[in-house]
Amino acid sequence: MSSIDRSQSVGGTRTYEVRTYGCQMNVHDSERLSGLLEDAGYVRAPEGADGEADVVVFNTCAVRENADNKLYGNLGHLAPKKAARPGMQIAVGGCLAQKDRDTIVKRAPWVDVVFGTHNIGKLPVLLERARVQEEAQVEIAESLEAFPSTLPTRRESAYAAWVSISVGCNNTCTFCIVPALRGKEKDRRPGDILAEIEALVAEGVSEVTLLGQNVNAYGSDIGDREAFSKLLRACGRIEGLERVRFTSPHPRDFTDDVIAAMAETPNVMPQLHMPLQSGSDPVLKAMRRSYRQERFLGIIEKVRAAIPHAAISTDIIVGFPGETEGDFEQTLHVVREARFAQAYTFQYSKRPGTPAAEMHGQIPKKVVQERYERLVALQEEISWEENKKQVGRTLELMVAEGEGRKDDSTHRLSGRAPDNRLVHFTKPDEEVRPGDVVTVEITYAAPHHLLAEGPVLAVRRTRAGDAWEKRNAAEKSKPVGVMLGLPKIGAPEPLPVAASGCGCD
Repeated sequence: MSSIDRSQSVGGTRTYEVRTYGCQMNVHDSERLSGLLEDAGYVRAPEGADGEADVVVFNTCAVRENADNKLYGNLGHLAPKKAARPGMQIAVGGCLAQKDRDTIVKRAPWVDVVFGTHNIGKLPVLLERARVQEEAQVEIAESLEAFPSTLPTRRESAYAAWVSISVGCNNTCTFCIVPALRGKEKDRRPGDILAEIEALVAEGVSEVTLLGQNVNAYGSDIGDREAFSKLLRACGRIEGLERVRFTSPHPRDFTDDVIAAMAETPNVMPQLHMPLQSGSDPVLKAMRRSYRQERFLGIIEKVRAAIPHAAISTDIIVGFPGETEGDFEQTLHVVREARFAQAYTFQYSKRPGTPAAEMHGQIPKKVVQERYERLVALQEEISWEENKKQVGRTLELMVAEGEGRKDDSTHRLSGRAPDNRLVHFTKPDEEVRPGDVVTVEITYAAPHHLLAEGPVLAVRRTRAGDAWEKRNAAEKSKPVGVMLGLPKIGAPEPLPVAASGCGCD
C-alpha cells in the first residue's frame, strides 16, 4: 500500500480533526476552521479518532504558562503516527502559533502548517501548498485580513450559536497577552451582525451569544458609545430569536444604557458575566484594570435593581504579583458582597511576554494554593445558597445536548434556565429534543446545578428542535470513512474550554 493510500480514508475522502484550547473565541474560530475544511472537501473524522484523521489541526491558546508544553506533548504523541502515514498533515494555529511562529516548526519539524489568529481562512490553501511543495508552510498575518464571520462555519449546535461582534482588544491588562496576539479591537458593522443572526434564526437557531474579547466596548471602533446597547435592543426585534446572551464584558465599559437595554429587552437573558479579577484596589491598579472595588460593586447593585433575578458570574485571579493577605481579604469581601452565582477562579501563572511576568513580588505557590482553596470554599458556599433560592420556582428550560453527564443513568434530561443555570429534569413521556423548551418546577439545589424531580409541567416543540432533528438525521446518513492507520496511542485529552474570554477580560 502506498503512502498516499495509507493517508486516506476508504473511498478517497480525506478526514480532519480540530482540537481546541482556550476561550470561546477559539471555540468559534474552530467552527470556522471546520467549515473551511468541509468547504474544501474534507470530512470530519469519527468521534474518538484521536489522531487517526488525515489532517489534525490544533487551535491553540497562549494564556497559560505551560500552554506550549501541552502543545508539544500532543504533537509528540502524533509524531509516530505521522511517520507511519506520510500523507498525514498536522497544522497549528491560534494564539500560541501567532506568538511562537517559527519556533513551532523548529521544535516539532513534523508539523506541516503554522498559521495565526488573523489568517485562519488560509488553512486549506496552506495545507495544499505544504503537500505540493513537501515543506512546512508558516504564514502569520500581522493584522486581520477579513472579518472571520465571512468564512464558512460548521456550527457545533443546531439551536444555539456564537456570533462575533468584534475581534481584538484595546485594553493593556498586565497579566494578559491576548491584545498582542489578537490585535486592536475591530468592530463589525451592526447590519452585518443582525443579518447573520437573522440567517441563523431562519435556519432554526433560537439562542445566540454575542462574542467579543471585550464585548461591551463594541462601538469604540465605529465611533458610537451606545452601539452595544442599541445592538441588544435590535436583537430584541428579531422574530424567532428567543434568547440573547453576551460574553465577556469589561466593567470599564459597562454603562447604564447597557443595563437598561438588558432589563427592557425581553429576549436578553437575566445573566451577566462580569470579570472582577481582584477586589483589591492596589492589585487592580497593578493589573492595569481601569475600575476599582467601589465601581465594580456599584455595577452589581445597579444590575440587581434593574434585573432582580439576574445570575451574575465572574473571573478571579488569586496570587497576582504583590498581592498581600490584606489584598486577598478585599477579594473575599467583594465575593461576599456580590454573591456571585458562579466564579471561575484561577491561580495566577506567568504569561510569557506580559508585564506581570517580570514584576517583583511573585507569590510562592504554597501561599497561592492556600488562598485559592479559601476562595473556592467561600464561593461554593455562596453558589449553593444562591441556588437554594431557586427551589420552588417554575422555570422554562431550553433542552441542551450533552450537558448532563449522568443523564443516561439517571433517566433525566438537562437544560439551561434563562439565567443560564444548569437544570437536570425528569425525562417526560413525550419526546423532547435539544432546542425544545420545557417548563419545570425546581425541587433541589446543589452548588453547580439544580434538579426538577417532579413531572415536566409543559413541553413546547420549537423550530430549534426541528433544526436539531433534521441535522441529526443528516449526520447519521452521512457515510463515515473507515480510518486506516496505527492503533491509538493515548494522546492526552484537550484542555477544558475556559468559561469566559481566556479568563483575562
